[in-house]
Amino acid sequence: MILDVKLTGGRFVTLDPDRPTASSVGVWGGRVVALDTDLPARRVVDLGGATVLPGFVDAHVHLAWAGRASRVPDVSGCRTVAEVLDLLRGVPRGEWLEAAGYDHRVLDRPLTARDLDAVGQRVYVQDVSGHACVVSSDVLALVGSDSDGFLAEAAQTAVRAMILPYPVTDIASDVRLGAEQCLREGIVLAAEAGVGAGLIGSSPVEIAAYQRSPLPIRVQVMVSAWELQEVAAHPADGLRRALPLGIRTGLGSEWLSIGALKLWTDGGMIARTAALTSPYTVGGVGQWQDEPARMRDVLLDGHAAGWQLAVHAIGDRAIDFALDVIEEAQAAVPRPGARHRIEHCGLVRPDQLDRIAALGVVPVVQPSFLWAYGDDYSEIMGPERAPWLYRGRSFLDRGVVVAGSSDRPVADGSPLRGIRFMVERRSRSGLAVGPDEAVSVTEALVAYTSGAAYACGVEDVLGSITPGKLADFVVLDDDPRAVPVERISDLAVLATVIGGEFRHDPAGFAG
Repeated sequence: MILDVKLTGGRFVTLDPDRPTASSVGVWGGRVVALDTDLPARRVVDLGGATVLPGFVDAHVHLAWAGRASRVPDVSGCRTVAEVLDLLRGVPRGEWLEAAGYDHRVLDRPLTARDLDAVGQRVYVQDVSGHACVVSSDVLALVGSDSDGFLAEAAQTAVRAMILPYPVTDIASDVRLGAEQCLREGIVLAAEAGVGAGLIGSSPVEIAAYQRSPLPIRVQVMVSAWELQEVAAHPADGLRRALPLGIRTGLGSEWLSIGALKLWTDGGMIARTAALTSPYTVGGVGQWQDEPARMRDVLLDGHAAGWQLAVHAIGDRAIDFALDVIEEAQAAVPRPGARHRIEHCGLVRPDQLDRIAALGVVPVVQPSFLWAYGDDYSEIMGPERAPWLYRGRSFLDRGVVVAGSSDRPVADGSPLRGIRFMVERRSRSGLAVGPDEAVSVTEALVAYTSGAAYACGVEDVLGSITPGKLADFVVLDDDPRAVPVERISDLAVLATVIGGEFRHDPAGFAG
């Protein structure tokens, strides 16, 4: 055999417990075929002592939203309402003015509809959480709201329904922008967390945007649960609702595939809408995205139709709901390998931990949330509950597979940032957030490689550098296990290799 590519001169950290290190990797047909091989190759790439890891997998990301947020006016750098308005007044007029990056906590005061009226057109400013927005008075009139301009959850969805759908061409461009962000950070597979209907959907034909042209990374697309339709299947099939033609989790290729069925059950902590069993320290217990009975029915139908479920549940009350429905679904239609997921799994009470393990649920966590927003989350949860936020150690000690992710663009999308937090458990300001939940560097790396691949059902081809798996790697300037923890997030991504091809190569390895 003559290899297509042989990578040499690097420190290969395989994350395969049966073969943890290697001195070279041979690639043929886009896959790893040999480690430490003497086989000849058409091309030999010397990595000059760099560290090579399996390519990162982001198990929960919003590519289209991230791309769109990168090209519309971004108010995240503003610190006063006056600065926000100065920025928006400079934008050319159109039917709608959309802006991104709003976070009331960093401004001198919350933005209001009266403020936005001074811009002189319909304005929609997306909250950084994705669960809320601020709009101008003319938009409030359209939806019949008497609020001060801040709209959350269903009210926000009503406004977005006026703006949508976006053209598929625009969505495709945004998806590419989001995918390119991932590529630069060593991500080889991104799981798009919801297309079609629901909180983040951009168009009823949104998947067409992902098929428009080849993307620079692998993508798995979660479908909104509200896309399920009543079907007249044979009674023996036990199906009430399904995606037309029986499409479900697993359809597709190594480049673009259908992932889980996504349902939002509650809101988010930034917007104070995550559903809790006890109130926030600032009052309120959050809210549901829809009637619980309606959400239960669609999840039961999705499970029966063969889907992997990805249930957005941030607050502990929402997690109770998710676990109840998953348990009921498995009792009605046993599927031991269903591998259902809870997206975020943000506030987990001690009594919920064993239940998550017993049901085989995969928590898909976003450690960077606590780096970016840990001070705020700790304050609104209080000292008793703050240690329960975005757990790590407690899951692993119970044999639960933890999947790392970013929820890009809600927080920093870099896997290295998330890995650092999982080990360090400190916010941007240095506040310790649940230090007992800290994991080792290797365990954190596994969460962003094989753990995330497991959540996406692709651990047979991704997550470790193992013969037979896809030749997807990230090349770093140092070994995350060997540097001080505070340096992990600053390591340089020298290259991202997908299928043996150097798709991101700032170091110029491929020549």
